[in-house]
Amino acid sequence: MPGYRTQVLVNFVVRAVIGTALIFFVNQFLNARGIDIRVGMNPVTVVTSGVLGTPGVALLYGISFYRGF
Repeated sequence: MPGYRTQVLVNFVVRAVIGTALIFFVNQFLNARGIDIRVGMNPVTVVTSGVLGTPGVALLYGISFYRGF
């Protein structure tokens, strides 16, 4: 298992980058529609999207939506 740690690190980085891009584009989409729900891009959201992937991004928007009311 010499490449296992490298594989885990690359997987995390890819999910973090895709998750951050997804947050950016969803924020832009919601802003264009006049919906006042957004998720900030900070280290916590990057780590959440890196660890949990796309469901983590959905979780962040769910929390943001819930806190909006």
